[in-house]
Amino acid sequence: MRGEFNSLKALVLKENPYAKYIHCFAHQLQLVIVVVAKDNRIVSDFFQYVAIIVNAVGASCKRKDQLWQHDHDRLVEQLEKVEIPSSKGQNQESSLARPGDTRWGSHYTTILRLISMWTSVLNVLQNVHDDGASNDNRGIAASLIEKMENYQFVFVMYLMMRLLGITNELSLSLQQKDQNIVQAMRLNEAIKAQLQDLRETGWGAFLEQVRSFCEGNSISVPNMEDHMRIHDRSRREEQVITHFHHYRVKIFCEVIDLIAQEMQNYFPETSTELLLLLSCLDPRDSFSKFNTHKLLHLAELYPEDFTMTERMMLEDQLATFIYDVRHNPDFINVGDLGGFARKMVETGKHIIFPLIYRLIELALVLPIATASIERVFSAMNIVKTNLHNKMGDEWMNDSLVVYIDGRILQL
Repeated sequence: MRGEFNSLKALVLKENPYAKYIHCFAHQLQLVIVVVAKDNRIVSDFFQYVAIIVNAVGASCKRKDQLWQHDHDRLVEQLEKVEIPSSKGQNQESSLARPGDTRWGSHYTTILRLISMWTSVLNVLQNVHDDGASNDNRGIAASLIEKMENYQFVFVMYLMMRLLGITNELSLSLQQKDQNIVQAMRLNEAIKAQLQDLRETGWGAFLEQVRSFCEGNSISVPNMEDHMRIHDRSRREEQVITHFHHYRVKIFCEVIDLIAQEMQNYFPETSTELLLLLSCLDPRDSFSKFNTHKLLHLAELYPEDFTMTERMMLEDQLATFIYDVRHNPDFINVGDLGGFARKMVETGKHIIFPLIYRLIELALVLPIATASIERVFSAMNIVKTNLHNKMGDEWMNDSLVVYIDGRILQL
C-alpha cells in the first residue's frame, strides 16, 4: 500500500476516489519500521544475524541456562562493584527475546536485551564453539562471534535501537484498545521532528555512544577518515570510500530517510486530518472533543454520502444533538463510539438524527476493521502452525473462515 500509482492502494482509489487510506492499527508500527529499514542491505543483513544469534543461544535448555547464569553472574559482579544501582524490581534476569514477525513480537525488546546481555551472549556462543558436538555448530558459533565483534554490527544495532525507540511510544499508542487519536497524531508529529533532528544534529552524539560501547567491549573502532573498499553488486565493481561516507551516508542518513518517508506515507496530512476530525465524535467526558466546524468539514470529505443540502442541514442538527445527549442520562456512561452507536439505536436517536448517525457509521469503519484484522492475526497464529506452514492459501483461507466465525458450523 506504499504507492498511489501502483499496488492495491491504486486499485482501491480507482474504484472509489473518495476512499481514505489510514494505517492499520492492528498492524504494529514497529514491524513496518523494521521492514522499511531492511530496504538497506546492511540493515537487512543485521536482522538476519540477530535472528540466528537468538536461535543459537536459545536452541536448547542447556544454552538458556548458561545464558541465565552468565547474566546473573555479570549482574552480581556489577552490583558488588556498585557499577549499577540496586532496588526492588531492577536487575532481574531475563531471556534474550525472540524478534517477531507478528504484532506481538518486538524487535525493539530483542535489541535492548542483546545490548544489556552482550557479554553473556558472547560467552554462550564461545561455549558452543568450544564444546560443540559438530564442526558445523562450532563454525556457526565462531562466525556469529566474529559478526558481533564487528564495528558495523554494533553501529547498526545502536541505530535501530534509537529509531525503534523513537517510534515505540506511537506504536504502543496505536495498539491500545482505548486509542487516543489526538495524542497519537501529536506523537507522530514529534517523531517526524525527532527523526529530522537526529539526521541533522545527532550524528556526533550517536557516534560517541557507539564508540563507548565498542571500547568497553574491546571492539575495534575504525578511523572515519580512513578509506575502505566496498563491492557494488549492481555494477559489479569495487569502490573506495571513506568510513565516514559509508557509515554517515550509506547507513545512518539512508535508513533515517527511509523511515521518515514511510512515516509520511503512512500518516499523510489527509489521513491525519481525517483521524483528528473523527476524534470529535468521541463520547467520553461528555463529548469534550465535540467540534461542530470540524464535523461539518468531515462531512465535506464524503461528498458521495452527504449532499449539499444535507451538509447545510447538518449544522443545525449538530447543535440540537450535542445539547440533547449531554443532558440525557442514557448517554452518561457511554465510553466508546461503538457503544454510543448502539445506544442511539436503542433510544431511537438514529432516526431523529440520521445525518449524525451517518457520520458515526463512517467513523466506526476504523475500529471495526481493526478488530476484524486482529481476530484474523490471532487465528493465523493458531491455524497456521509450524506443522502446517506449507499449507496452501486456499486451504488456509477456508480454515480461517471456520475458525473466526464459528457460527458457520451451526448452519
